[in-house]
Amino acid sequence: MPHPLGSTPPAKVIAVHLNFRSRAKERGRTPAAPSYFLMPPSSLSGSGDPIVRPEGCELMGFEGEIALVVGRRAHRVPPESAWKHVGWVTAANDAGVYDLRYADRGSNLRSKGADGFTPIGPRLLDAAALDPFALRVRTWVNGEAVQDDTSDTLLFPFAALVADLSRLTTLEPGDVILTGTPAGASVVTPGDTVEVEVSSADGRHSTGRLRNTIAEAGHPLEQWGAMPSADAALRADAWGTAGPPALDEATAGALRSLSTATLSSQLRKRGLQHMTIDGVHPAAPGAKLVGTAHTLRYLPLREDQFERRGGGMNAQKRAVEELRPGQVLVMDARRDPSSGTIGDILALRAKMRGAAGIVTDGGLRDSAAVATLGLPVFHAAAHPAVLGRRHVPWETGVPVACGGALVQPGDILVGDDDGVVVVPPDLAEGLIEDAREQEAQERFIAERVAAGDPIDGLYPLGPAWRAPYQHWRAAHPDH
Repeated sequence: MPHPLGSTPPAKVIAVHLNFRSRAKERGRTPAAPSYFLMPPSSLSGSGDPIVRPEGCELMGFEGEIALVVGRRAHRVPPESAWKHVGWVTAANDAGVYDLRYADRGSNLRSKGADGFTPIGPRLLDAAALDPFALRVRTWVNGEAVQDDTSDTLLFPFAALVADLSRLTTLEPGDVILTGTPAGASVVTPGDTVEVEVSSADGRHSTGRLRNTIAEAGHPLEQWGAMPSADAALRADAWGTAGPPALDEATAGALRSLSTATLSSQLRKRGLQHMTIDGVHPAAPGAKLVGTAHTLRYLPLREDQFERRGGGMNAQKRAVEELRPGQVLVMDARRDPSSGTIGDILALRAKMRGAAGIVTDGGLRDSAAVATLGLPVFHAAAHPAVLGRRHVPWETGVPVACGGALVQPGDILVGDDDGVVVVPPDLAEGLIEDAREQEAQERFIAERVAAGDPIDGLYPLGPAWRAPYQHWRAAHPDH
């Protein structure tokens, strides 16, 4: 395949760990100075080339970025003249597999440096014709916009990066600098197509869309080295604000068959005493909710902040548009039900996005209309007031307090007429098994009580009733 930068590959490909303010907010940290990692030139590829996910990996991440290509040798250049050493600007996808990040923590060699993991292109823009503070980067996955930000929001402007790097490392013509990704980076799977475009803010200059499809490797990863590894925390980190994928249907179906009362009891047995979202009830009685959490946080109304954050595509609307199938929108409204936090239009949009439900410890507008949508919605109270009466929509994809419970993105929510409980994903399998056993015992006990037996020694199930219960259990395998 032709090299995206011509016949001579660059000596260095340098990437910035964290640089967009939106990404820093998403990650919950803001660095005082830029930090970098190196990728081999062999990681570069072009538009149309596949990005191959190694066998055994599940967390292939994409990161749309603005790439700088050095045009003039830079050694100890000051920030005020550093931009003159940039020859071209193009689009990049800083792809990688989180499953191997642990193996080279910080250096990202295996997780980011595999062959073809860094596509750039398709066109190079003349840096001299561009305003470095007025560039836009956008990313689409399967045609859906997922990232959109501008270079005026960078923590460390382009010239600062070039100057900083050149203090100790000579930048040679053709070297590539990836300048960081904005909020919205997440996970893709084989068959997905990622497109990245860099343009001037006025739209006059564009790289065109860098287009790459994710493919699965056709061979196993050799065993002589670090192997892919993932856990719940890594999955949450990889999926970011987009949230982890929906529960598999087997797990969702099992949880749907269990009552929140049983799940709450089992969580207590595990020492988790504060897993109920208190004070909420379903808009439509009989609703059953099961899904993974996507979070939205409101803060108390402050008029100047509402003017800045309340209009347009605010955090409330972004939260709805970020929903993925199987997710539950969980809203932290500080247990203040004296204003609506969502109404029928946004609830309908959530349903159309494939949401599994909505939970808010605040007020619900248009409650009668919401109740007819067929979407499980749990709320503290009905209230006719619009958003700007008590709340400022602040941020999405962060841990929140909803109804007194800590809810993290990716936590499992289960709701019924008794309320809503929070289930940590890593406990789900064991919890389901024990909850099924508890409910089977309670059905047996209920039958015996209905037959006239006293509850002493029966509820909870005592030694004298164990053998009759096991006999009953064998005769009722579906229980």
